[in-house]
Amino acid sequence: MLDFKNIIAEEVKKVTNIDNIYEYIEVPANKEMGDYSLPCFKLARELKKAPQMIANDIKEQLKFEEELISKIEVVNGYLNFYINPLALVKTVLEEFSNKQSEFGNSNIGENKTIVIDYSSPNIAKPFHIGHLRSTVIGNALYNIYKFLGYNVIGINHLGDYGTQFGKLIEGYKRWGKEYDIESNPIDELTKIYVRINNLCKEDESVLEECRNNFKKLEDGDEYCTELWQEFRKLSLKEFQRVYDLLDVHFDSLNGEAFYSDKMAEIVSILEKTGKLVESEGARVINLDEYDMPPCIIEKTNGSTTYATRDLAAIMYRARTYNFDKAIYVTSYEQILHFKQVFETAKLLGLDKKYTDGLIHVPFGMVQLKTGKMSTREGNIIKLEDLLNEAISRVSKVIEEKNSDLENKEEVAKKVGIGAVIFNDLYNSRIKDEIFDWDTMLNFNGETGPYLQYMYVRTNSILEKVNKIPNINTINVELLQDNASVNLIKEMYNFGSIVKQAADKNEPYIISRYLINIAQLFSSFYNENKIICDDKKMQEARIYLTYCTNILLKNGAGLLGIKMPDKM
Repeated sequence: MLDFKNIIAEEVKKVTNIDNIYEYIEVPANKEMGDYSLPCFKLARELKKAPQMIANDIKEQLKFEEELISKIEVVNGYLNFYINPLALVKTVLEEFSNKQSEFGNSNIGENKTIVIDYSSPNIAKPFHIGHLRSTVIGNALYNIYKFLGYNVIGINHLGDYGTQFGKLIEGYKRWGKEYDIESNPIDELTKIYVRINNLCKEDESVLEECRNNFKKLEDGDEYCTELWQEFRKLSLKEFQRVYDLLDVHFDSLNGEAFYSDKMAEIVSILEKTGKLVESEGARVINLDEYDMPPCIIEKTNGSTTYATRDLAAIMYRARTYNFDKAIYVTSYEQILHFKQVFETAKLLGLDKKYTDGLIHVPFGMVQLKTGKMSTREGNIIKLEDLLNEAISRVSKVIEEKNSDLENKEEVAKKVGIGAVIFNDLYNSRIKDEIFDWDTMLNFNGETGPYLQYMYVRTNSILEKVNKIPNINTINVELLQDNASVNLIKEMYNFGSIVKQAADKNEPYIISRYLINIAQLFSSFYNENKIICDDKKMQEARIYLTYCTNILLKNGAGLLGIKMPDKM
């Protein structure tokens, strides 16, 4: 596909002899100011002239073929370029014809590996609404990087180790026979966890017993190990139902416990640096020079920490996957933790490539209207219940509005779960999310159901004609009305939008873009009669509808959302 921005940059470079022109060229927020704009004040220091004079000088020397650039204007030191609409229409439609479902993809990730650590629920605790964000953001990033040609490894770093298991083991020892764990494992184990946690608050000696249980688990105690294995097996079975609903898959389920035999090496390496020191009975890496608290490697009783296991994971992933980037998708509450871990990782003797490639992708919390959730307090909403509730609510809408719809259950599942995912990915990930059913399931707002509805509308049109025209028979000159050109201009940007989402690790960039495409198609649909008497006109508009159909489906797929054929 023609890269208009690069064409402009190369011609301007010839005139100015400045190499990084491409980086300076912008897409104006105001569409009336052109398709691309060069702010010439960025060149003033190098060219030693006023921006307005620079813009005029460059304009006079530029020579473009009119079929590519139809107009160049100077406005207040900006050099504005207008792409010939016919060239744009032809470029985009031909690219769709050549690439189909691969439209917008790239090979920039070729021979590069990205490791993404996401979801990571805690074993023996409910898979609740708070885990939704890590799961869907991580899954979207997995799809985005894959689309850009990277080798992507998705890792579910399960919370299957740590002091909480010492608590759970202690609670089970005391009251296990009172609970029906086999038939309802997570709920019953949660009750035990809440109960033992309350007792720990009242009695410090009980908390010490819990810590000792975890130390026994680390040391391979048979009873503690068998209990832990059973808790893990039962939990994974429960979690899988949620992953099946979300259609989320992982390449590795190596959780914290996987690194239990790999932490001794980490401790040994850190000891040899001379920077592993004692502090109040624990062993730590001092990070005062980075204005951070120390990174605790071993607790006072000799047991390890999250940080030790994360360091072992970094070492293992570097050796196993030879990653270019290792991305950690967790809440912003862990920002300090990862700063400490990433700084300490520089002491492990790894190639700088690996430590430079460590990236924390933080996100805001999911909150109920009543406030924050806590497993310890028993104040949670299970994710499986939430997803099923979304499906149930959509089912009721379908019964009211289209009770004869085929495959009602499948449509309700796609729309309900799509609504939950889209709601989570529509804003910058760092923002806290207040969970609101009315907003999420609105078919008219900037929501998942609206996006799916516009896709279904394109499907309906294509079904009526029952044949997609061949690109070679289409007269692209018939698609130069404003509504068509505006839609095609936005389609042209899809590849760069996906790259932006990857560069910033922000799936919402794609979500917002898809809403814009849907709205532009709505304008195109309302302003143009697609199925009409003029067969040449019909073929051109049908093909544009077909391109929109592909783009909406593929873009939603990057977010992890499935499109129903009918609604």
